[in-house]
Amino acid sequence: MGRNTRKRRTPLANKAIAASAALALGGGGLIWANFYASAHESNSSSQNQTKAAAAQVATISCPDVGQKLTNVPNGARSGVDKELANLDKQITEAYARLASTRQAQTNDASFVQNAIVGPLKEKRNATIDRIRINIQRVGGTFNNSVSQLAACTTQNANNTTAGGQQNGGQQNNNGGQQNNGGQQQGGGATASAAPSQGAGQNNGGQQAGNGGQAGNGPVAADFVDITKVQANVKAKPRKSGNASTGTFTTRCGVNANGSHNTDNVIVAPGVKNGAHHLHDYVGNQTNDAFSNNNTFAGGETTCQNQQDKSLYYWPVVRVQDGTQDFDQNNDGGGKEGNVGKILVAKQAQIKFVGSPTSKVVAMPQFLRIITGDAKTTTNGLANANAHWSCTGFENKVQLTEQYPICPKGSSVVRTFAFQSCWDGQNIDSANHRTHVAFADANGNCANGFKAIPQLTMRLVYDVPTPVLANGQIKNPYAVDGFPEQLHKPSTDHDDFINVMNANLNNKVANCVNTGKNCQ
Repeated sequence: MGRNTRKRRTPLANKAIAASAALALGGGGLIWANFYASAHESNSSSQNQTKAAAAQVATISCPDVGQKLTNVPNGARSGVDKELANLDKQITEAYARLASTRQAQTNDASFVQNAIVGPLKEKRNATIDRIRINIQRVGGTFNNSVSQLAACTTQNANNTTAGGQQNGGQQNNNGGQQNNGGQQQGGGATASAAPSQGAGQNNGGQQAGNGGQAGNGPVAADFVDITKVQANVKAKPRKSGNASTGTFTTRCGVNANGSHNTDNVIVAPGVKNGAHHLHDYVGNQTNDAFSNNNTFAGGETTCQNQQDKSLYYWPVVRVQDGTQDFDQNNDGGGKEGNVGKILVAKQAQIKFVGSPTSKVVAMPQFLRIITGDAKTTTNGLANANAHWSCTGFENKVQLTEQYPICPKGSSVVRTFAFQSCWDGQNIDSANHRTHVAFADANGNCANGFKAIPQLTMRLVYDVPTPVLANGQIKNPYAVDGFPEQLHKPSTDHDDFINVMNANLNNKVANCVNTGKNCQ
């Protein structure tokens, strides 16, 4: 997947920003301490230091190996998943080293390459080779081009972007289908990781370093006043006479019981902290990395309909106001730059809807679907499906690459519309994508794929209003993510494992096909 970058001049582009002096690890996670030099000072050492800071690396960009592995034999998937989790861990460790060595980087232009990026490539080479061995050991064919994905690059602060076009916050769509929640797949407004001239440690959540309370985002460019964004929601596809117009709503709560972990049983089964960020869970409460289909089937559920034991989980949202939450010293939490007060959604609507052009077939039990991409900062927007808006604006504006600043009385809304086409055979795939797909712009599934009830989710939050001033953002909110992804809005994603029994799966499909509104 390609990544388009476009350099943009920020309000701070002509201001001097010197190197970060220190990184403190501890209760606050990754905390920046910065010092600044004036670009107009005559002192040559200050000017040189300013130049070094202006080009300072913001994050590490590594090819996503997992997305390229589309044909992994079942017998190799467990081992391959563990090695893919090792790749994520290696990037996380390299980013932490990048963040903690800013002074060394200022003093030595080759430090990042020699001490961070070079050793990371060696580790990735060894891990990719173990992936090859896992695949070939069970008779599978390894695509040798994957071996070329070991090398990582760095991105400077002023061109770290998921690859859209800046248009006053307006979303640019990548051809995805408009969905019932007013969403569209892909696209968005560019959100550049511009350097901050903000305060230092824990200053009320004000941005520092690469932005944010932990120094790894978000930044001011990641936010937009939604009242100033042009309407960008397109009309829904026209319904044919064979459309499936019903709905099935399941009520599973908002995670009021605080069911959290940093695992991801879909992507990294058997790996603790495989997500490197915290999830909210509703539905099935047997939800850690070591769960399996048997434990899911026997697990308890928060859903009112006790036959729905499905897993519904998503990254938490935090407000970076200088406070910390329970995981400030934990892996996946403060230790990896996910800091601030966790916000629990005040509403979580989970609804299955139909196709505008056909009837649907029942979903298979244990079907797994991930929508969105947690790594858009390095992958680009090809698989992005993040949608941010405000109550009262959802039918007008949906943002992928910026967080909305909502007017008084309006709440922040995250919406998701999952892939609604299934290959008819597999409950998962090696890269967790190719067994399902989005319908095209007219609502049709590709040849060989069948329409299934489309899972849609709407999460509503009361978020303290962030304040934009002088190119800085105070009290920002952000979705949890991998530390090197800089908390970009486009990295939002959502996960689902269908643990409804056959009777309930058939009921859902029947309700959708017959135009009923069931629950």
